Amino acid sequence: MAENSDSNITRVLFCGPHFPASHNYTREYLRSYPFIQVDNVPLENVPDVIANYHLCVVKSLRLDSELIARANQMKLFMQFGVGLEGVDIDAATRYGIRVARIPGNASGNSASCAEMAIYLMLGLLRKQKEMEIVVKQKRLGEPTGETLLGKTVFIMGFGNIGIDLAKRLRPFGVKILATKRSWTSSLPDSALCIVNNSIDGLVDKKGGPEDLCDFAKEADIVVTCLALNSHTAGIVNKNFISSMKKGALLVNIARGGLLDYEAVAHNLESGHLGGLGIDVAWTEPFDPDDSILKFHNVLITPHVAGVTEYSYRTMAKVVGDTALQLHAGSPLTEVEYVN
Repeated sequence: MAENSDSNITRVLFCGPHFPASHNYTREYLRSYPFIQVDNVPLENVPDVIANYHLCVVKSLRLDSELIARANQMKLFMQFGVGLEGVDIDAATRYGIRVARIPGNASGNSASCAEMAIYLMLGLLRKQKEMEIVVKQKRLGEPTGETLLGKTVFIMGFGNIGIDLAKRLRPFGVKILATKRSWTSSLPDSALCIVNNSIDGLVDKKGGPEDLCDFAKEADIVVTCLALNSHTAGIVNKNFISSMKKGALLVNIARGGLLDYEAVAHNLESGHLGGLGIDVAWTEPFDPDDSILKFHNVLITPHVAGVTEYSYRTMAKVVGDTALQLHAGSPLTEVEYVN
């Protein structure tokens, strides 16, 4: 663990034990640079040592004003990915500390998350849990699943993940609905070509926050790709789920707080919700004994949508390069500032 003995060392702090490949791959990338020190510190110890570090990779840490005030050598708080909802960005700004994320479309993170969304969709459509039971019972030819072909998919949040998801869904023969707070911002060039008379080349019907419930009525599958903030917390609530078709599927690969737990549980119990696939949960790590997991039409993965060899190696390189740039006093070229 870092001490203040050597002023020629730039110290990088990874917070907490989860997502271990993040600090392991970063340490591996920087092994030839002895002047960069990478430490992984238990969450409960972070307040005692944060003053010794120059770069902090927050992971799942709640970084409030009191903790930020202790970081008197800190130059940058960043995420190993894009989600910064746990960071008090205003407080960091007051203390003169920059906050940044790694753009998902540059790291492979958004592509990895899009693939996980399709994995969960297919698992629900083909009744993965029921298949596991049938295999154990040595039966064949059941259950009868469904195809993505002909389905209508509603992508809530058409950012980098939403775009990558739409690209991958096109060959399945689906209709794509999407909402975005503003459609005036530019999309990547690959999204602008007109294909099959769709809007922006990827979307058959686009809308804004005011269209959420109307789009939910049309969709066979709803996928949440939104950032979590004060506007989106609990956005998939009782009213929204009630607007969904009976038997429609709900997939969440963004943040657990987007879904209202009680509303989801009630609609699974009543049978209105046809299935739930989540890579993120309301509390993490998720309680393996939670009653929501009793349903055969619920699939949960342990927050691994973005955790792929490609994306994590790429993001580890970004963190490593950022540490090297900090050490050299050079501009940080690979991260996206949010303050």
